[in-house]
Amino acid sequence: MEEVVEGKDFSFPLEEEKVLSFWTQIDAFKTQLKRTEHLPEFIFYDGPPFATGLPHYGHILASTLKDIVTRYQSMTGHHVTRRFGWDCHGLPIETEIEKKLGITRRAQVVEMGIDNYNEECRSVVTSFVEEWEKVITRSGRWIDFKKDYKTMDLDFMESVWWVFGQLFDKNLVYKGFKVMPFSTGLKTPLSNSEAKYKCKDVSDPDAMVTFPVIGDEDNAAFVAWTTTPWTLPCNLALCVNAKFVYLKVRNKHNGRVYIVAESRLSALPAAADSYEILEKFDGASLVGKKYEPLFDYFFSDFSSVAFRVVADNYVKDDSGTGIVHLAPAFGEDDYRVCLDNNIIEKGEGLVVAVDEDGLFTERITHFFGRYVRDAEKDVIEAVKAKCRLVKTGSFTHEYPFCYRTDTPLIYRAGPAWFVRVDEQLKEQLLKNNDQTYWVPDHVKDKRFHNWLENARDWCVSRSRFWGTPLPIWISDDGEEVVVMDSVDKLEKLSGVKVFDLHRHHIDQITIPSSREPEFGVLRRVEDVFDCWFESGSMPYAYIHYPFENKELFEKNFPGDFVAEGIDQTRGWFYHLLLLSTALFGKPAFRNLICNGIVLDEDGKKMSKSEKNYPPPTEVIDEYGADAVRLYLINSPIVRAESLRFRKEGVLGVVKNVFLPWYNAYRFLVQNAKRLEIEGSGPFVPTDLATLRSSNVLDQWIHSATQSLVCFVRQEMDAYRLYTVVPYLLKFLDNLTNIYVRFNRKRLKGRTGEDDCHIALSTLYNVLLTSCKVMTPFTPFFTETLYQNLRKAREGSEESIHYCSFPEADGTRVERRIEQSVTRMMTVIDLARNIRERHKLPLKTPLMEITVVHPDAEFLDDITGKLREYVLEELNVRSLVPCNDTLKYASLKAEPDFSVLGKRLGKSMRLVAKEVKEMSQQDILRFEKAGKVTLDGHTLELTDIKIVRVFKRPDGLKDTEIDANGDGDVLVLLDLRPDDSLYESGVAREIVNRVQKLRKKSGLEPTDVVEVYIESLDKDESALQQVLSSQEQYIKDTIGSSLLPSRLMPSHAVILSDESFQNVSKLSFKISLARPALKFN
Repeated sequence: MEEVVEGKDFSFPLEEEKVLSFWTQIDAFKTQLKRTEHLPEFIFYDGPPFATGLPHYGHILASTLKDIVTRYQSMTGHHVTRRFGWDCHGLPIETEIEKKLGITRRAQVVEMGIDNYNEECRSVVTSFVEEWEKVITRSGRWIDFKKDYKTMDLDFMESVWWVFGQLFDKNLVYKGFKVMPFSTGLKTPLSNSEAKYKCKDVSDPDAMVTFPVIGDEDNAAFVAWTTTPWTLPCNLALCVNAKFVYLKVRNKHNGRVYIVAESRLSALPAAADSYEILEKFDGASLVGKKYEPLFDYFFSDFSSVAFRVVADNYVKDDSGTGIVHLAPAFGEDDYRVCLDNNIIEKGEGLVVAVDEDGLFTERITHFFGRYVRDAEKDVIEAVKAKCRLVKTGSFTHEYPFCYRTDTPLIYRAGPAWFVRVDEQLKEQLLKNNDQTYWVPDHVKDKRFHNWLENARDWCVSRSRFWGTPLPIWISDDGEEVVVMDSVDKLEKLSGVKVFDLHRHHIDQITIPSSREPEFGVLRRVEDVFDCWFESGSMPYAYIHYPFENKELFEKNFPGDFVAEGIDQTRGWFYHLLLLSTALFGKPAFRNLICNGIVLDEDGKKMSKSEKNYPPPTEVIDEYGADAVRLYLINSPIVRAESLRFRKEGVLGVVKNVFLPWYNAYRFLVQNAKRLEIEGSGPFVPTDLATLRSSNVLDQWIHSATQSLVCFVRQEMDAYRLYTVVPYLLKFLDNLTNIYVRFNRKRLKGRTGEDDCHIALSTLYNVLLTSCKVMTPFTPFFTETLYQNLRKAREGSEESIHYCSFPEADGTRVERRIEQSVTRMMTVIDLARNIRERHKLPLKTPLMEITVVHPDAEFLDDITGKLREYVLEELNVRSLVPCNDTLKYASLKAEPDFSVLGKRLGKSMRLVAKEVKEMSQQDILRFEKAGKVTLDGHTLELTDIKIVRVFKRPDGLKDTEIDANGDGDVLVLLDLRPDDSLYESGVAREIVNRVQKLRKKSGLEPTDVVEVYIESLDKDESALQQVLSSQEQYIKDTIGSSLLPSRLMPSHAVILSDESFQNVSKLSFKISLARPALKFN
């Protein structure tokens, strides 16, 4: 192995750049794919992003999750194809072009030509592809950009056509209406998300209107409130909430009788006491009652089915009257409720009495040709003239505007193509969802399940230009419909060779009618697909199924794994499941990881315009991609919660994870090189299979490593990345702060060459195994370490990414040793805490520590195998075990109210009283049995807190003995000073100064120097006594004897020296020197 630099000189980003160059040099990703192509397939579906902007932390997070899982699967015996994909169609692309060209109206697109417009769109699709590839590759993800798929490719689009053709053949496709936000400026519908792009506070008129109940003995009228009076001429129904209470009331002043919700009586003009209550009834009893239409524009066509009361839970009582007027062509809920109640039918029969310019059509004779919002005041006047106006006014509210033309939007029904979901697929969707495995599962069981339960028919068409065209050809009379499910079918029916499926290449293609010639030709409908239809078709389209890769797909469907953000619950995840259910009756995927959203450090959405987050490339260049990866996945975001991104958090990962890990590795390399310098030859570690050691910490770290392998395999197989990372970090902490720290003497060769080789071989194998375990998570750093580690062992793989994931060796897992070491660390931490309370530094030796615990095996371990580590770490002379838990503590039982409160209810007070009255023996019996019955209730260990209160031995003060416990172990420290401990304390101080001076001088552990000491006191005897009595300790610790300064040769080269005053009442000077040759 080669020498390595100090941690402070190790640049993680620069080393990662070297690793990237190495991967390029050996073509690592392609080589790994080639080496695994004979193995079972692991099918991963990668959702396609748009390439119209640079990748942000959300993309890097999703990429990291996908990379970790696919790397792990590759290492555990699978062939994992990873191809990047691009979403190329739809709004983000069109928006870019319209900004560039200054387009504000649909007519402008037609004027410039759809061909020119679409080619402009095509030209910007890949604007940022190079930047994406650079950032994603730099983040450590292995994915194929050369064989990427694009939703605008002919093969992809043809498979999308095939998917639609299958749905059409299954009678899942129909033409109907959908109410959508509509821009009268653009003369086109917008998506719901587009409608949120621009909102303004506006003042609009509102109106409270009467609808007389037909046949009511009191001549009562329903009162409905509307904030869009222009929709009143198109009213077809009234809606109540079946669960609300409604009142029939008479105005005491004018005698008019109204029906409103009880909770909304105050909304009527005049005070509530101005009304006499005639009758009270629930909303359900109003359903079916007929009323007199406000206008007669629709009476002749709808009188038999409309102008009646229906019920739906969308009616709220926080405003209005608890009765809503329904105009199905101009409200999403209006349309749905009217459809559910058979007032209108699915299909094309809905009358939309407002044209694309927002003007009333001739059907609305009194307002024909008027812009709807301009006509509102006149509509209110017409209502007033009919004596149907209860009151009117104005209110200020937030209203959506077209983000391109700055005109107010209206909600308007338009013809569209739908996939049947509600009646046909919903039940199967719910069943298929049950067959999938989600992390975290609550997103599947709650958010996604609820979404599926309310799934509605899917509008798959969009009135746009740049997208995959709907493959529907229709005759002029609408009687003949042909759906193209392949390019071949279109070519055969039309006689035209097809090279591109975008609108400007196929809109002009017609096919002859299969009927008589006089029926003419069939023409394609103008719409294109909703982009979700394309991305939902990805599992088939990215491999051009069923035209190619038929066997590959059919053997490996459903896919094994998908991962995206929680915002895709209703997006990509839903449409994947919907299309696979419709096509094959199966889910599209087996396993799914759903991540949360990355926010800025104040909890706000990250915004490029506000510049409220550091650019990802800047953070990677400063701290390294591995640090960013670990920071992201060791956060709530992997449990579908939000993360407030803090650059300091990434720095914390470098300091707390990578530097200690690197230092453990460097310690191995330094001491392996030391053996080589001392003449043992290059270090060759003993193979793990044959490595055996009697040292307890060797046995412990081997066991801990195997436990790590078992745990990571178990959790990665369950896709629980959020449990893996904390466990990995704890393991690295144990490796650096327990194994390396407690074994420094052995690793430095102070306990003999053989023992040193065993310790170094142990550390080598543990580092190698843990690197392989960490490889999917930190691909760069593990590669860096591996490239040096592999030099010590012939026959190693060229890259760590070609290695198999470690197999767990159950024979090396020793739970007792792991538990004993964990308890030992608890003892040490508890004792350190006592020292801190009494301001006694570790350099101050103490006489005795007592460990109290009922487990005899643990006490055997702590006084046997682990004793020397406890004494040395705590600087204590002796360790006393005690298994009598009542000797130094009294026991108190406390009920856990947070656990028991809900369960016991009123019984809680009596049970709590009995718990608190438990005697010492009662508590001991309870601890042994694990349960106790009190007042008829069985309580377990998790229900009662056992508190151990320290009993100080008689005659001793709190400054002389103190204790600390964690509910399991109790530790006592004898704090009384003892002159016999003075010399060992001074020796520790001297050793500390020598080590600090070595470090200050920039010396490596392998650098051989002579250490000299000179007393600066008049009486040198005190220092000489310390050096004499502590000679062996000092020699073992600093690796050489501490020489008196008088023995320093006159020709010695002094590297560094420093004087120290009043250290434990002694003053001395330490010099570091390297002997030099002397010539006469």
